[in-house]
Amino acid sequence: MTELDPVIHAAARLRICAALATLATDDSITFPRLQELLAMTAGNLSTHLRKLEDAGYVAVEKGHRSRTPVTYVALTPRGRGAYEEYTRALRALIGG
Repeated sequence: MTELDPVIHAAARLRICAALATLATDDSITFPRLQELLAMTAGNLSTHLRKLEDAGYVAVEKGHRSRTPVTYVALTPRGRGAYEEYTRALRALIGG
């Protein structure tokens, strides 16, 4: 039986990966927009992003838009691969 990746398996992290996987490979989303899409608090989102970042699944980059600081979030190639493997394993587990 295939193991489900425990880093992605937590519901909040699965939702984050699913949202980020809809972006183009080299695209990113701002932290506030991701927070809004997922209806998560900033603290909760930050905590789960840190776990994904520590695993190498997510890249978090700080920058500026005009003079305003902005944080961008993207799925890394490793993260995209892990998410795809997770969804394959889940399909296999449920018989799909």
